[in-house]
Amino acid sequence: MDKAKQGSASAVATGLRGVIAASSSVGDVNGEKGELIYQGLNIHDLATKSTFEEVVFLLWNGRLPKRAELDELKKNLAASYELPWQIVELIKGICVRVARHFEPMDALRTVVSALAMFDEESRDLSRAASIRVATRLTARFPTIVAAIERARNGLDIIAPKPELNIATNFLYMMKGEMPDEFDAHVLDVALILQADHELNASTFTARVVAGTLADMYSAVIAALGALSGPLHGGANTAIMKILLEIDDVDRVEDYVKDALSKKKKIMGFGHAVYKTEDPRATHLRRFSKEMGERKGNSKWYEITAKLEAIMKREKNLLPNVDAYSASTYYMMGIPLDLYTPIFAISRISGWTAHILEQYADNKLIRPRAEYVGPRDVPYVPIDER
Repeated sequence: MDKAKQGSASAVATGLRGVIAASSSVGDVNGEKGELIYQGLNIHDLATKSTFEEVVFLLWNGRLPKRAELDELKKNLAASYELPWQIVELIKGICVRVARHFEPMDALRTVVSALAMFDEESRDLSRAASIRVATRLTARFPTIVAAIERARNGLDIIAPKPELNIATNFLYMMKGEMPDEFDAHVLDVALILQADHELNASTFTARVVAGTLADMYSAVIAALGALSGPLHGGANTAIMKILLEIDDVDRVEDYVKDALSKKKKIMGFGHAVYKTEDPRATHLRRFSKEMGERKGNSKWYEITAKLEAIMKREKNLLPNVDAYSASTYYMMGIPLDLYTPIFAISRISGWTAHILEQYADNKLIRPRAEYVGPRDVPYVPIDER
């Protein structure tokens, strides 16, 4: 925490580090213990026993669903998978007729903004209507991202299958064929692991916008903008680029030494909150290893593991969620620039949970800034400047 200037009422916390800005029951991060919970449930239990759809219900309702409740949520999600035809045409226009050099996150943000105009309940902030809006958003994010990937490659957009869960459906719509069962399971768990992370940058952004009583789409679009930054949602893409640059486990040591000598940041290691291992990395490390064994190519796992050992030795930094998710996604055949949109497919559940919570007990979020500029500056007429 920065020292306050003489006369300041309080100290300034750079980046709001350590500042408690909201009360929430959605999720909690204990950096000292390396613990992550959603509505009181430990992430390790959810990652090994639950499904993404069940976690969505948990985040929105504060408890695990009964079977009938989960079936109802799945039915409502499936009924919302499809996009209005005008949105499909917009995606084709963006991806084919406008430009091919755009970032998929840009297209996702634009499409979600347009989607708001097709939702008659978008400005109804009651809990019942907001749950329905959250359901439509959660259902349609994977459809949008898959459609963007297909359209930008000149391929037909594939309609979702209502009988498939979100993870399986996304891989099916993206690739045009039913995914491997293991791949679908891995993605399902990855979506669980990234669903919420307390007041991270994008979630805080969503709550600030929701705090003005703006509609849920506006809050989510703002969150997408925050997530698109390389210090937030883009980290796993950055680490995969590093792995591709290294390319050989024997080159890891020299690469790290050179990078550190040049003060170059190696993404995927260290975390603003966790002082121990990121609990999400525990599962993704296992998936990266098993994925490599199944695909007959363990190189990317081995490079990451070597990076982990060296970063711990040299900088005492441990892997975060991005370190092993990068190679896991890569071995599933997912393009690098879709990593952040997939993050959004997961985090939409957490964003909407926090927006629901903000609406339920709202107060405008309006912090102060410590003014550090000059005072009592005289105004000089323009001809005398």
